[in-house]
Amino acid sequence: MLTMKQDKKHRSLKMKTVAKALMVLIACLALSSCYHKKENKQHYGRNYNFVIKADSMAIIEQQPEEIITFLPTDTLYVRHNDHIVVADKRILNNDPTDSVWVQVARDQETFGWVHESVLLKSVVPSDPISQFISTFSDKHLLIFLVIISVIASGYLLRRIMKKKAFIVHFNDIDSIYPTLLAITVAAAATFYSSIQLFDADSWQHFYFHPSLNPFSQPPIIGIFVGAVWAMLIMGMAAIDEVKRLLPVSQAILYLGGLAAICAANYIIFSITTLYYIGFPLLVAYIGFALYRYIHYTACSYVCGKCGKKMKRKGKCPHCGAENR
Repeated sequence: MLTMKQDKKHRSLKMKTVAKALMVLIACLALSSCYHKKENKQHYGRNYNFVIKADSMAIIEQQPEEIITFLPTDTLYVRHNDHIVVADKRILNNDPTDSVWVQVARDQETFGWVHESVLLKSVVPSDPISQFISTFSDKHLLIFLVIISVIASGYLLRRIMKKKAFIVHFNDIDSIYPTLLAITVAAAATFYSSIQLFDADSWQHFYFHPSLNPFSQPPIIGIFVGAVWAMLIMGMAAIDEVKRLLPVSQAILYLGGLAAICAANYIIFSITTLYYIGFPLLVAYIGFALYRYIHYTACSYVCGKCGKKMKRKGKCPHCGAENR
């Protein structure tokens, strides 16, 4: 009968790995808030580029003073996906509708004035990051994604539980990266909603002047951008670990379950944070996730015959040898 080689150093190494991974993540997020540019309250100005997202937008050729005094004016239209540039801005305090007028131009022959409130509802900045933010900030799209995510998550989780397949937090693989990915998504969703609550002006500035460099942003924006980078890194690491540890069919099911957990985390924490419940919930979730990984997932033993990792003493799941 074989004896179990309890790898005492292995548990210590596993704990150190978890600690180091968390320290690197926290350090990256903390460093992202060490430096930021001076905030500019005017989010856009002359020569700023927009793209028309509405079907069309009307602009007036004459000066704004002629418009508010009901003089005859000529109207031009710019169409969906037209690129326009800001040429000038004026403030007319006696305008009862909107005091801010913006002059925009599509080309040398097509330019005119429009209320700022009408402009901002009809356009999106030309930067691809701003367009991505605008698309995923659409309320109708968000409602659709929530419904699809709930249905898909319920179906996947039921299928995974029925087959007793691997799933993060409950029957996980021996890798810290899926757990860290789920935690990072929850933290990013919490930071995103926190920005909406406490520093909406910074988010507006980021929307008009986006950057993937967390060190060039105000602290809370920098933390969010750092969390996005962390999600990308953890996601790639998790996929690589799943490919290494599981066969193709199980890997696809596991990654589907991981995506469902991450989608649920994003929805739950982004909504609950708006009501201040998300902050204690995030702390509790991080504690739960790490506790489950350390006590139920991390392999602390090595089989005395085949040398493969084992979660507990007894029959080796790889070679069938009895280890005591």
